[in-house]
Amino acid sequence: MKFNLVSSFSPTGDQPEAINEIVNRIENNSKYTTLKGVTGSGKTFTVANVLERIQRPTLVLTHNKTLGAQLYTEFKQFFPNNAVEYFISYYDYYQPEAYLPTTGVYIEKDLSINKEIEKLRLSATSKLLSGRRDVVVVASVSCIFGIGNPDDFNETVISIKVGHNLNRTVLLKELVQSMHARANIEFQPGNFRVIGDVIDIYPAYGDFAYKIHFFGDEIEEIESFNPDTGELLDTHLSLRIYPANLFVTSPEKIQQAIEEIESDLEKEVKEFQKESRIDIAKRLQERTKFDLEMLQELGYCTGIENYSRYFDRRPPGSRPFCLLDYFPEDYLMVIDESHVTIPQVRAMYGGDRSRKENLVQYGFRLKAAMDNRPLKFQEFETLQAQVLYVSATPADYEITQSRGHQVLQVLRPTGLLDPIIEVRPTKNQIDDLVEEIQLRIEKDQKILITTLTKKMAEELSKFLSRIQIKASYLHSEVDTLDRVDIIQNLRSGAIDVLVGVNLLREGLDLPEVSLVVILDADKQGFLRSQKALIQTVGRAARHIEGKAIFYADSISKAMESTIDETNFRRRAQTIYNQKNNITPKAIQKSLENVLSRKHQLADLTQNKIKEIENLKTQNLSVEQIKKKIKQHVRLMNKASKELDFPQAALQRDLIEELKSQLAKHPSG
Repeated sequence: MKFNLVSSFSPTGDQPEAINEIVNRIENNSKYTTLKGVTGSGKTFTVANVLERIQRPTLVLTHNKTLGAQLYTEFKQFFPNNAVEYFISYYDYYQPEAYLPTTGVYIEKDLSINKEIEKLRLSATSKLLSGRRDVVVVASVSCIFGIGNPDDFNETVISIKVGHNLNRTVLLKELVQSMHARANIEFQPGNFRVIGDVIDIYPAYGDFAYKIHFFGDEIEEIESFNPDTGELLDTHLSLRIYPANLFVTSPEKIQQAIEEIESDLEKEVKEFQKESRIDIAKRLQERTKFDLEMLQELGYCTGIENYSRYFDRRPPGSRPFCLLDYFPEDYLMVIDESHVTIPQVRAMYGGDRSRKENLVQYGFRLKAAMDNRPLKFQEFETLQAQVLYVSATPADYEITQSRGHQVLQVLRPTGLLDPIIEVRPTKNQIDDLVEEIQLRIEKDQKILITTLTKKMAEELSKFLSRIQIKASYLHSEVDTLDRVDIIQNLRSGAIDVLVGVNLLREGLDLPEVSLVVILDADKQGFLRSQKALIQTVGRAARHIEGKAIFYADSISKAMESTIDETNFRRRAQTIYNQKNNITPKAIQKSLENVLSRKHQLADLTQNKIKEIENLKTQNLSVEQIKKKIKQHVRLMNKASKELDFPQAALQRDLIEELKSQLAKHPSG
């Protein structure tokens, strides 16, 4: 299949020139290209058009899950008929294994895996290995961490065709080897079950299951069906079943790995004994022996990733396999918000290594654990084929890699101009600020204020509230879900002013904001660098009356550069609008989702109270209660699959009430 872009819009402004220039550089084998595009200029749409032109598998790398989800949604809309995949960290919670020598405290690894995200990760690797060319994978920086060997993953793919002879027992063994588990009660992703001459397989990466019908040793028919309802969906002539886990290997390799682990253990124990570190030698021996016993019996042990080098057949010191190894050689890597994402990639290796060094030095892990790690930055670079950096403020690294060349995109399809920037003295700045806020509130417009410290943000927010201005603060100590509510409150009108520190830069799409205020704009440091200032000013670029005010007693180099850059963009945008008779239009972003979600949650709460009260008044038998529990479990699982978490929570609470009744039942 080919990439087929679906959109009611066509490239406008300087998008066509940017698309042509990027495509030409890629086709002429330029390894690095930088797209410097202003906020709101449609950079994602430009990238989508590039993909349709070059027709190559693509990795879109971003620096956080929230932006990743936004990009995933946008690419899904642009390419509804192609394979748009999502690969981020699948941990809801993760506490890595660590040892603190200063206090002598050992911290065990603790984690919670999100099954839905795990399914999406498996779907991404499966699509890449299927040979399809129309694959876009939106990934976070977690894609540079170790996963299974793609060759082992590919070797355990099971191919099935109608009419082929295949012993049923052989197929069951292959399913187990590819990490599928036999279903006991519930039929879940990654399970299989045997019913007479039929084997049902529920792939870990799909939304539907398959029935394999046997006639003796011949495959008679392959059907897909809905695992929740049992409804038959389609028939198939052939089928490829991919492993249910990214970490798969053969029994032979497991045995070979065990022998090598035993050999390395003996050497490292002797080293500690020579250094008279007897306790540490004993600890390493006990812990590793326990893991080896688990591997012998189960083929798995806690912390198995620390032995990945042995299973991957890699030499000491070599890099692990990662998602980048699953792409073909000619793939395109798009690095979104590259000025933030690149430094994050660069920092991953150092942080992981310092933690592992303590574990190895004090006998908690073999030296091989050091080879279970994220990529070094140089390794990350060697795995790149061609790269497109995307940012409103590309860093020196991206510009150097592109040999100083930047593809510019400064025009907005809406005709909106970059905000006007005013520099005002700090004397009487609060009085001046309050006056500006009042002017905006009268027009039902919103205001963002950035400070240098969390304390200052909190105090300013409290001051504004005391003088009857609806304000709130936002910084890193505010819970993630509370941050979403605060931003929604700003958009819906519950508050007019949002005060923050660094969270008001990338990733906030607030078309209601007409004024951005930067206090202490002339101070030196990261929060007042040119890139930070340009990104912050950009928060007002989605409003016709967008303006930024810098309160400062001098003009720093960063301020001067920001003002010059903004004025350059405004001139180019104004000339283009005049030449093409374009009148700037305000961006309209629906509030329906926000408000309807709140109403939905309120309705669900009332519904839950009514249903629980109703359950309490019913005189149900033990069998009736058990039957109802099964019904609500099915409804809960269905809601979870559809990502309708409020509905899933409602069903969960009803199940708890029924279980409570079952425990207290006279016949129970």
